[in-house]
Amino acid sequence: MPVATLKSAVRDVPDFPQEGIIFKDITPILSSPDLFNLAIEQMLGDVCGSKIDKIAGVDARGFIFGSVMADRLKCGFVPVRKAGKLPSDSISESYSLEYGEATLELHKDAIQEGESVLIVDDLLATGGTAKAAAALVERLGGKIHSISFFIELGFLPGRETLAGYPVNSLLQY
Repeated sequence: MPVATLKSAVRDVPDFPQEGIIFKDITPILSSPDLFNLAIEQMLGDVCGSKIDKIAGVDARGFIFGSVMADRLKCGFVPVRKAGKLPSDSISESYSLEYGEATLELHKDAIQEGESVLIVDDLLATGGTAKAAAALVERLGGKIHSISFFIELGFLPGRETLAGYPVNSLLQY
């Protein structure tokens, strides 16, 4: 029932950001304290009782979910940012988009060798962003506990792209 409640609150926005796309708008959930709390509780259900040292939240909506989850788990939060946004020494990982390439960065001191890391983002589509985030964590010696998403678009190859990683998603379309 909680998943159905959350799913009914996601707003479909046709033709955004381009014609033919139906955008899944989560702002009604973010603006409701009760729904947002329910979303966080449900996402934490996949990892409760696990040893997690850090949550790596992916720019930008992964920050929203990830930082609250880190607070509740009493673990650290590290931002995985778009290129050029981090103020200190960082490493980068590029990945393919439908039309071009993008780059993510992580501070060099964000993850310590052997730390258990949960990667959090709002949406799993093709999996490229999450795979790049995982590569950054692993380059710093972190161990991927799992990768958690609020929404998964099951008609896209995200899970295939992330084969070998435990993937959890709350809402599937």
